[in-house]
Amino acid sequence: MIYRYDGTLEGFLCCVFDSYVYKEIPLQFQDQDHLVQSLFPARWVGTDLRHAQRVLSSLARIDPYAQELVVKGFLTCAPDRDMILYRFIRALYDVGRPLLRQLSDDAVLPLLKAVRHLDGEVQLLRGFVRFSEFEGMLAGEIKPKNRVLPLLRPHFCDRMYNEVFLLYDRCHKEALVHKPGQWAILPMEDFKMAAPSAEEAQYRRLWKRFYDTVEIRERHNAKLRQTHMPKRYWDTMTEFLPDVPSAQPEAGLPGPRDCAGGSAPYRSG
Repeated sequence: MIYRYDGTLEGFLCCVFDSYVYKEIPLQFQDQDHLVQSLFPARWVGTDLRHAQRVLSSLARIDPYAQELVVKGFLTCAPDRDMILYRFIRALYDVGRPLLRQLSDDAVLPLLKAVRHLDGEVQLLRGFVRFSEFEGMLAGEIKPKNRVLPLLRPHFCDRMYNEVFLLYDRCHKEALVHKPGQWAILPMEDFKMAAPSAEEAQYRRLWKRFYDTVEIRERHNAKLRQTHMPKRYWDTMTEFLPDVPSAQPEAGLPGPRDCAGGSAPYRSG
């Protein structure tokens, strides 16, 4: 039997619930955005928040860390993610808490690897996100492999609690939107940054000039830089973007030559 659901964590947990109610082991899971025709029978599993909460609470009773692994695991980009989670949950129900100490178990290791990759990407993006200012609002873009916005939200909402900002995930077509006291993660099919103002364009040039200036040329190591700052993130980072044409700098803003030897303002995230 193939289980089809709405693509949410709650929907997936309802699939787990139904598999026990109907005593079935699903052959495959398909969310509504990735339906594939098959010779095997398929059944749509509706989302019932009560059923989802029962499964989530049962995981927490076994061990809160198990619940955390499942919630985080659903955000990963692991191939066959749903089946990895399902195997872990079934094994956890059969073995209990001792399963979490069996790190090389086939039901545990794939999930741990996926969550480790997710956590690593979140940690990198906490430093790699760059915001630009547009008429009093900050906006930035990212291209993560995993669905990281739910995990990045506490960091940026706490750090920038008094700012209005938007962080757009190009790969998963969603955006974290924040204003003082409120936040939401919303689906957004398309988003395009407005052209920067003359002031913003100048600050970008100053930041790039600072980035280039602090490097010790004699110790340049391109391979090491790509190890610490993977190249797939570069096209959303201010220091690697091409200069954007703009009007003359506004009065009071130093030009690039004026800041040589001094420290440049930092406007990026």
